[in-house]
Amino acid sequence: MGERRALVGYVCCIVALYLVTLSGALLATRLEGRDLATFAALLACGAVCIEARRRLGVPAGVSRDLLSAWWLPAALLLPPAYALLLPLPLQFLLHLRVRETVVYRRVFSAAAIGLAAGAASMAFHWLAPAGDGLALGVNATVPLAIGCGVVFTVLNTALIAIAAHTAEPRTPWRQLLWDRESATLDLVELCLGVLVTIAFALSPWLLLVTLPPIVLLQRSLLHAQLQAAARTDGKTGLLNAAAWQREAETEIVRARRTGQTLALIILDIDHFKQVNDKHGHLVGDRVLAGVAATLRSQVREYDVVGRFGGEEFVVLLPNTEVVEARNVAERLRMHVAHMAVPVNDAAITVTVSAGVAVMNLHGEDLLDLLAAADLALYRAKELGRDRVCLPAPGHTPPEHRRPRS
Repeated sequence: MGERRALVGYVCCIVALYLVTLSGALLATRLEGRDLATFAALLACGAVCIEARRRLGVPAGVSRDLLSAWWLPAALLLPPAYALLLPLPLQFLLHLRVRETVVYRRVFSAAAIGLAAGAASMAFHWLAPAGDGLALGVNATVPLAIGCGVVFTVLNTALIAIAAHTAEPRTPWRQLLWDRESATLDLVELCLGVLVTIAFALSPWLLLVTLPPIVLLQRSLLHAQLQAAARTDGKTGLLNAAAWQREAETEIVRARRTGQTLALIILDIDHFKQVNDKHGHLVGDRVLAGVAATLRSQVREYDVVGRFGGEEFVVLLPNTEVVEARNVAERLRMHVAHMAVPVNDAAITVTVSAGVAVMNLHGEDLLDLLAAADLALYRAKELGRDRVCLPAPGHTPPEHRRPRS
């Protein structure tokens, strides 16, 4: 409950700061026809990109786009009021044309982007050698524009990361800030924004030249995200069963070729049905997401983690012997047991049972390893749950063992 109040308070503070800043900037800005025309042109380009995104039928979970290509030029070419204002209509269009979501998220996104763009605009117009716009004849101006673009990216990322961490304090900061892919995309957006700004400074008609490549790049980006989404379990963000099996097969082939071993762990949340029955499926989904985040944070980057259906997870550990595999499984079990999912004024805790199988010891291929780990998991359940087991020699599954989904 405290986390929810903290999140609501943070969102309200950011939105209030945005509205106050926007109001002050609008009152201090003299409206001019040229600025209004530039603002309208950038808004129209953003609307075209949003419409192109809508036609792809973007599902939930695919969020990256290239709209910064239009926010950054507004910050560099126009007074700060316009940079503060532009995210509002574009977020409204996203809500209407692409995907409806909770309204406060759209408002918060507009506020965070607006504050970041406004700060970048203020810094640029304060430091730029020219009075307004991009002075192409001054050597220091383009590096200054890039620097202000970096300010925009850092501030926007920080404001959103703080909100995400306030909502889920257990999520590591490194996961909320930047990974290699998000940093690359931010760099691409920064470059596009500066190039569009320079093109517009040369001639407003060049917007017609920059728009088609940006739409094509956005289409390629969204296509890549759609491909990634097809491999990902929507509730946990881990690999789905089919994608996990493909990657696991690849690792097994590599292990055979190099003569190394590997291990496989199957984990099942104990009494998960009781969580759903008592608290509802939405809370159950939060528990699944929490367990997934815990597993991902406790394994190596190249370990293969997936959700195998229902409340069952699977982890493939390349180059891992039996003792190390058991230790990893015990560490995962302990960290899940210490995890707490807040619900109203209480916190839900769960435990997991785990079965471990090792290549060349319990099986030679993926199916053998899955069967052996499954037997070990069932043994852990029989012995009282919340424990890690290896396959027992000669242990066979009873006929009522449920099939894997």
